[in-house]
Amino acid sequence: MKKDIDFSPVTGVKLAIAKTETESGEDWAVYIINLNLIELKNVMITSRGYGELEGEQRKTSTLRHLIEELGAQSIAKIEPIDPAVFELTNEFWVSYYILDQIFDKKFIFTPGSFHPSLQRMIPELGLEGVLHS
Repeated sequence: MKKDIDFSPVTGVKLAIAKTETESGEDWAVYIINLNLIELKNVMITSRGYGELEGEQRKTSTLRHLIEELGAQSIAKIEPIDPAVFELTNEFWVSYYILDQIFDKKFIFTPGSFHPSLQRMIPELGLEGVLHS
């Protein structure tokens, strides 16, 4: 049972939503950043959006991604993200193993998190966006 599993606190792992400038405009994507000096194994990421848009409750499909190995001090692109969902709460549940220990963390980007005044250069990516640690 989940209550019997010892989940250690997550350190050295960040999630970023950043934009790339293209000829047709901006492309946004979600990235996982591993700042640890050891690789992460079996990284499972579940993403979903939910909240109210135009007076109606909305929710997105739940997406699941598996990264078998994420090297020490490396980055992986998880998924593209449509700016239309920035008005929703965007939740990313990340679970992974370091050696035989499981780690688990929920990253939540709330509505308004993507306001231009909150976007910063993310040094690990060399892109502008929003970083969550």
